[in-house]
Amino acid sequence: MIETSFTPLASLFGGILIGLSAVMTALFYGRIMGVSGLVSRLLPPRASGWNQQWTLAFIVGVVVAPLIWQLTTGSGVTAQFVSSTPVLLIGAFFVGLGSVLGNGCTSGHGVCGLSRLSLRSLGATLTFMAVAFGTAALVRLVFGGFI
Repeated sequence: MIETSFTPLASLFGGILIGLSAVMTALFYGRIMGVSGLVSRLLPPRASGWNQQWTLAFIVGVVVAPLIWQLTTGSGVTAQFVSSTPVLLIGAFFVGLGSVLGNGCTSGHGVCGLSRLSLRSLGATLTFMAVAFGTAALVRLVFGGFI
Protein backbone atom coordinates (compact mmCIF):
# COMPACT_ATOMS: atom_id res chain seq x y z
CA MET A 1 0.00 0.00 0.00
CA ILE A 2 1.20 3.50 -0.78
CA GLU A 3 1.47 5.96 2.07
CA THR A 4 0.48 9.54 1.48
CA SER A 5 1.31 12.73 3.31
CA PHE A 6 -1.34 14.63 5.23
CA THR A 7 -1.48 18.11 3.70
CA PRO A 8 -4.36 20.01 5.30
CA LEU A 9 -3.31 23.51 4.17
CA ALA A 10 -2.63 22.52 0.57
CA SER A 11 -5.87 20.54 0.50
CA LEU A 12 -7.84 23.45 1.97
CA PHE A 13 -6.30 25.87 -0.53
CA GLY A 14 -7.06 23.51 -3.42
CA GLY A 15 -10.65 23.07 -2.27
CA ILE A 16 -11.09 26.82 -2.02
CA LEU A 17 -9.74 27.26 -5.56
CA ILE A 18 -12.05 24.55 -6.93
CA GLY A 19 -15.07 26.14 -5.23
CA LEU A 20 -14.07 29.62 -6.38
CA SER A 21 -13.63 28.49 -9.97
CA ALA A 22 -17.03 26.74 -9.89
CA VAL A 23 -18.70 29.92 -8.61
CA MET A 24 -16.88 32.12 -11.14
CA THR A 25 -17.79 29.79 -14.01
CA ALA A 26 -21.46 29.90 -13.02
CA LEU A 27 -21.53 33.67 -12.42
CA PHE A 28 -19.50 34.85 -15.40
CA TYR A 29 -20.36 32.23 -18.01
CA GLY A 30 -23.65 30.74 -16.82
CA ARG A 31 -22.17 27.24 -17.10
CA ILE A 32 -21.64 24.34 -14.73
CA MET A 33 -17.97 23.58 -14.20
CA GLY A 34 -17.72 19.90 -15.02
CA VAL A 35 -14.41 18.86 -16.54
CA SER A 36 -15.85 16.02 -18.63
CA GLY A 37 -18.38 18.42 -20.18
CA LEU A 38 -15.68 20.98 -20.87
CA VAL A 39 -13.42 18.43 -22.54
CA SER A 40 -16.31 17.05 -24.59
CA ARG A 41 -17.01 20.54 -25.95
CA LEU A 42 -13.55 20.54 -27.51
CA LEU A 43 -14.16 17.27 -29.36
CA PRO A 44 -16.09 16.98 -32.65
CA PRO A 45 -18.80 18.08 -33.18
CA ARG A 46 -17.76 21.13 -31.25
CA ALA A 47 -19.09 24.60 -30.71
CA SER A 48 -17.25 27.54 -32.16
CA GLY A 49 -16.57 31.09 -31.10
CA TRP A 50 -16.49 32.49 -27.59
CA ASN A 51 -17.93 29.38 -25.89
CA GLN A 52 -15.09 27.25 -27.22
CA GLN A 53 -12.49 29.90 -26.35
CA TRP A 54 -13.29 30.01 -22.63
CA THR A 55 -13.59 26.22 -22.55
CA LEU A 56 -10.13 25.89 -24.08
CA ALA A 57 -8.79 28.50 -21.64
CA PHE A 58 -10.18 26.50 -18.70
CA ILE A 59 -8.62 23.23 -19.91
CA VAL A 60 -5.27 24.95 -20.59
CA GLY A 61 -5.44 26.38 -17.05
CA VAL A 62 -5.95 22.89 -15.60
CA VAL A 63 -2.87 21.65 -17.48
CA VAL A 64 -0.67 24.70 -16.84
CA ALA A 65 -1.54 25.20 -13.14
CA PRO A 66 0.89 22.51 -11.89
CA LEU A 67 3.67 24.10 -13.91
CA ILE A 68 2.94 27.50 -12.39
CA TRP A 69 2.91 25.90 -8.93
CA GLN A 70 6.28 24.34 -9.54
CA LEU A 71 7.76 27.61 -10.83
CA THR A 72 6.44 29.69 -7.93
CA THR A 73 7.09 27.30 -5.05
CA GLY A 74 10.07 25.35 -6.31
CA SER A 75 8.44 22.09 -5.21
CA GLY A 76 7.55 19.63 -7.88
CA VAL A 77 4.15 18.20 -8.56
CA THR A 78 4.32 14.42 -8.54
CA ALA A 79 1.92 11.71 -9.50
CA GLN A 80 2.36 8.15 -8.38
CA PHE A 81 0.53 5.45 -10.27
CA VAL A 82 -0.06 2.15 -8.55
CA SER A 83 -1.29 0.24 -11.58
CA SER A 84 0.00 -0.91 -14.90
CA THR A 85 -0.69 1.06 -18.07
CA PRO A 86 -3.39 -1.37 -19.32
CA VAL A 87 -5.25 -1.11 -15.99
CA LEU A 88 -5.03 2.70 -16.11
CA LEU A 89 -6.37 2.74 -19.69
CA ILE A 90 -9.25 0.40 -18.81
CA GLY A 91 -10.06 2.56 -15.78
CA ALA A 92 -9.94 5.73 -17.89
CA PHE A 93 -12.33 4.14 -20.39
CA PHE A 94 -14.85 3.29 -17.67
CA VAL A 95 -14.57 6.74 -16.08
CA GLY A 96 -15.25 8.32 -19.48
CA LEU A 97 -18.15 5.95 -20.12
CA GLY A 98 -19.61 6.74 -16.70
CA SER A 99 -19.28 10.46 -17.37
CA VAL A 100 -21.18 10.10 -20.64
CA LEU A 101 -23.89 7.84 -19.20
CA GLY A 102 -24.25 9.99 -16.06
CA ASN A 103 -24.34 13.25 -18.01
CA GLY A 104 -21.44 14.60 -16.00
CA CYS A 105 -18.46 13.83 -13.84
CA THR A 106 -17.54 14.11 -10.19
CA SER A 107 -16.76 17.81 -10.43
CA GLY A 108 -19.96 18.58 -12.30
CA HIS A 109 -22.27 16.54 -10.07
CA GLY A 110 -20.30 16.40 -6.82
CA VAL A 111 -19.17 20.01 -6.58
CA CYS A 112 -21.55 22.04 -8.71
CA GLY A 113 -24.68 19.88 -8.71
CA LEU A 114 -24.77 19.25 -4.98
CA SER A 115 -24.17 22.91 -4.21
CA ARG A 116 -27.24 23.72 -6.33
CA LEU A 117 -29.24 21.07 -4.41
CA SER A 118 -29.80 19.05 -7.58
CA LEU A 119 -31.52 15.73 -6.84
CA ARG A 120 -30.12 14.28 -10.07
CA SER A 121 -26.60 15.19 -8.94
CA LEU A 122 -27.26 13.72 -5.50
CA GLY A 123 -28.27 10.44 -7.13
CA ALA A 124 -25.24 10.50 -9.43
CA THR A 125 -22.84 11.31 -6.57
CA LEU A 126 -24.25 8.58 -4.34
CA THR A 127 -24.00 6.13 -7.24
CA PHE A 128 -20.41 6.83 -8.20
CA MET A 129 -19.29 6.92 -4.56
CA ALA A 130 -21.00 3.58 -3.84
CA VAL A 131 -19.41 2.04 -6.94
CA ALA A 132 -16.00 3.46 -5.96
CA PHE A 133 -16.25 2.05 -2.43
CA GLY A 134 -17.44 -1.31 -3.77
CA THR A 135 -14.69 -1.45 -6.39
CA ALA A 136 -11.99 -0.61 -3.83
CA ALA A 137 -13.33 -3.28 -1.44
CA LEU A 138 -13.50 -5.86 -4.24
CA VAL A 139 -9.96 -5.13 -5.44
CA ARG A 140 -8.64 -5.45 -1.87
CA LEU A 141 -10.56 -8.68 -1.34
CA VAL A 142 -9.58 -10.31 -4.62
CA PHE A 143 -6.05 -8.94 -5.09
CA GLY A 144 -5.05 -8.17 -1.51
CA GLY A 145 -4.40 -4.52 -2.28
CA PHE A 146 -3.95 -2.40 -5.35
CA ILE A 147 -3.55 -3.85 -8.83
